Amino acid sequence: MASISTLGVGSGLQLSDILDSLTAAEKTQLTPISKQQSSYTAKLSAYGTLSSAVSAFQTANTALNKADLFTATSTSSSSTAFSATTTGSAITGKYTISVSQLAKAQTLTTKSTQTDTKTAIASADSKITFTAGNGKDPVTVDISAANSSLSGIRDAINKADAGVTASIINVGNGQYRLSITSTETGSDNAVSIAVSGDSALQSFMGYNGTSTDASNGMTESVTAQNAKLKVNNVDIENSSNSISDALEDITLNLSDVTTGNQTLTITKDTSKAETALKAWVDAYNTLQDSFATLTKYTAVDAGTSSQDENNGALLGDSTLRTIQTQLKSLLTNSAGGTTYKSLTQLGITSDPSTGKLSLDSTKLEKALTDNPSAVKDLIVGDGKTTGITTTMATKLTDWLSTKGIIQAAKDGVSKTLNNLTDQYNAVSDRIDATVAQYKAQFTQLDVLMTSLNNTSSYLTQQFDTSSSSSK
Repeated sequence: MASISTLGVGSGLQLSDILDSLTAAEKTQLTPISKQQSSYTAKLSAYGTLSSAVSAFQTANTALNKADLFTATSTSSSSTAFSATTTGSAITGKYTISVSQLAKAQTLTTKSTQTDTKTAIASADSKITFTAGNGKDPVTVDISAANSSLSGIRDAINKADAGVTASIINVGNGQYRLSITSTETGSDNAVSIAVSGDSALQSFMGYNGTSTDASNGMTESVTAQNAKLKVNNVDIENSSNSISDALEDITLNLSDVTTGNQTLTITKDTSKAETALKAWVDAYNTLQDSFATLTKYTAVDAGTSSQDENNGALLGDSTLRTIQTQLKSLLTNSAGGTTYKSLTQLGITSDPSTGKLSLDSTKLEKALTDNPSAVKDLIVGDGKTTGITTTMATKLTDWLSTKGIIQAAKDGVSKTLNNLTDQYNAVSDRIDATVAQYKAQFTQLDVLMTSLNNTSSYLTQQFDTSSSSSK
C-alpha cells in the first residue's frame, strides 16, 4: 500500500496535490470561527482596558470626594522652633506661641563598665522589671545567667517591648556601658528598674527612681521632662513635643525653645481643593479618550461588506455606552448644591462633541475663595447621597464590582470564547476525519491504479513477445 509521502507515485496521478486542495477547502470552515475568536478576544482585552480606565478615574474621584479639602488651611510660623499641621476644620487666625522647654525622654546609663560585651555578668538566672510612672503595667524581662552579657541583656530588652530601648556605649579604653532610654518623652514615662535573682546584676543596673541613691547601679544621664509652652499666654504642659490637644484641629510640633513670643498663622488654603479638582477633570478627560479609542469607527468603502479592522473593539457596545451616558448625566447632578447648582458656575464646562471637560482656573479659584462651603456642597454633598463625586463614587463602585456590568460583560465574552473553542475543535476534528477518509480512498486508488498499470505493462510485454515469435 502506498504511503502518504509517495501518494500518487505508483499510479502517476497527482493525488497529493488533490488531497492538499481538498484539505485547504475543508479548513475554510474554520475561518469564520477564527475571525469570531479574534473579535471576541479583542473585546475581552478591551473590557480590561475599560476597567482600568474607569478605575483610574475612580482614584481621582475618591481623592476629590473629601469635605476637608474645601475647608483646608495652611500654617506659617515666625520661628523655626515650632511648626503646625491642621485638619480641614481648623479656625483661621493668629496665635501667640512661646516654648520654654522641650519634652525629653529619660536615659539611664550604668555607673560601672564592662571590659567586653560578651562576658556574663550574672551567676544566676534573673528578672529585670521596668516600671513606668504612666500607670502602665510593669514589664519583666527574663535573663538567663548564660545570656547576661551586655549584648545579651540589650537584645532581650529590645525584644520585650518594655517601653524602653537598650544600647551599648563604647566609652573608650576597652570599656563599655549599658544605656536604657524610654521610648516616649515626658516625666510620666520615666522608669525604675528592679532586678531579682542575682545581686551582681542588681548592683550593675538596678535603679529605684532616685538618681541620688548610691545603691543604684545606673545614673540618670538625661532626665525625663515635659514640654512647656504658652499659647496666647496660657500655660500648657505636655509629655510630647507633638501637641494635638492645645488648639482645636491644630497639632503643634516643637523642635526648640523660642526667644520670646512667636506667631503661628492659620490661613485658608484653596490650593488643595483646586489641585484635586484639576486632577479630577484630567482623569475624566483621560477616561473620555479611552471611550473614544474603544469605540472608534472607520468608514467602510462603498461595495465592501466587511468593517475595517481598525474599528474600536467596543464600537456600539452597550456596557461602555451605559457607563458613558450615566457619567455624563451625573455631571449635571445638582442635588446638595446650595449657592452653586452646576459645574459651569465653578468654571468647569463640557464640550458636547467630545464629552471632555475644560476648566477655567481663575473662575474656580474665585469660587473656592468666595464660598468654599458652597463648592463642597455641590461637589461632595452630604457624602452619602448628594454631591457629584458622592453619587459618582457609588456608580463607579457598582460598575467595578465583581458583580458589576463590566465583569458581567467579561464573563459573557469568556463564555462565548469557550463555546467558540469547543466549536472550533469539533469542526477541526470533523475536518481531520474527512481528510483521513480522503487519504484512505486515495491510497486505495493509488494501489488499484498501480496494479492496473503493472497488469497493463505485463500484457503489453506479452503481446510484444507473441508478436515477435510469430514473425
